[in-house]
Amino acid sequence: MNTSSPRLSDYALLTGLAIIFGSSFMFTSIAVQELSPVVLAWLRVFIALLILYPLMWMAGEHLPKSGRLWLFIVASALFGNAIPFWLIGWGQIKVEAGLTAIFMAIMPLTTIVLAQFFTQDEKLNRWKVCGVLFGLAGVIVLMGWDALRSIGDDTLRQLAILLAAVCYAINAIITKQLLSVPKKSMIAALMLSSVLLLLPWLLIEAPWSVRPSATAIGAVVMLAIGPTAIATLLILVIIDRQGASFLSQINFMVPVFGVLFGTVFLAERLSPNAYIALVLILVGVALSRWGNQREN
Repeated sequence: MNTSSPRLSDYALLTGLAIIFGSSFMFTSIAVQELSPVVLAWLRVFIALLILYPLMWMAGEHLPKSGRLWLFIVASALFGNAIPFWLIGWGQIKVEAGLTAIFMAIMPLTTIVLAQFFTQDEKLNRWKVCGVLFGLAGVIVLMGWDALRSIGDDTLRQLAILLAAVCYAINAIITKQLLSVPKKSMIAALMLSSVLLLLPWLLIEAPWSVRPSATAIGAVVMLAIGPTAIATLLILVIIDRQGASFLSQINFMVPVFGVLFGTVFLAERLSPNAYIALVLILVGVALSRWGNQREN
């Protein structure tokens, strides 16, 4: 890994990755108008697999052979792709793209809480606790007390998106066990596992009669190529150039781009509470990041 000071090209890569991730909520909002969440999730990982498997082969890498590694790969595919892709798709049937982006910003704060119990070297300190409390306050402001007191369909879909963020946090812990696997091999194995995990649900749903429009198909293809395939490769490039700490700055950028895409391209108009919540959550992420730096 390169340990030199970040250059303009590094920040360009980071910004590009944030834009790609931020666009995913917009494309999901478009696709779920015509495709079910299961179909969308499966197509997303299947198309990504068609891109990433040949890249693994061209790099001279092969799928892992260790049964123990495959257990972690399947777990990572479940919590990093299959479950959250479905939950986000189901949630975004009613929840705006911008709101989804703000909800997902809670992920790094959830990871901090999980790390307290499942890692040896990432324990809570006062800065991290303050960060988590700010994030929790942001979620409460975003959902509103009325929604929490009386849970309806919209609230359940918001909770589904929050659960997807928790899944991503769990995956962040799981992937620590996969650092020894060659990167392209790991990515291809993750996508293959995701395809197989979602396949039974796809067959149960039997969506053979669905005739999506060109717009919906385009949204699915963009989701597969951008936020799934290209984004995964960009993550590896950025970590190799500047490390995971530099990459973590993306947590400040993705929700902002998510809100921007929803506003500009989907004509979404979020309430003032949404922007207050965004600020609270980003302050929470900043405090937790400060807590990590003080530990190191």
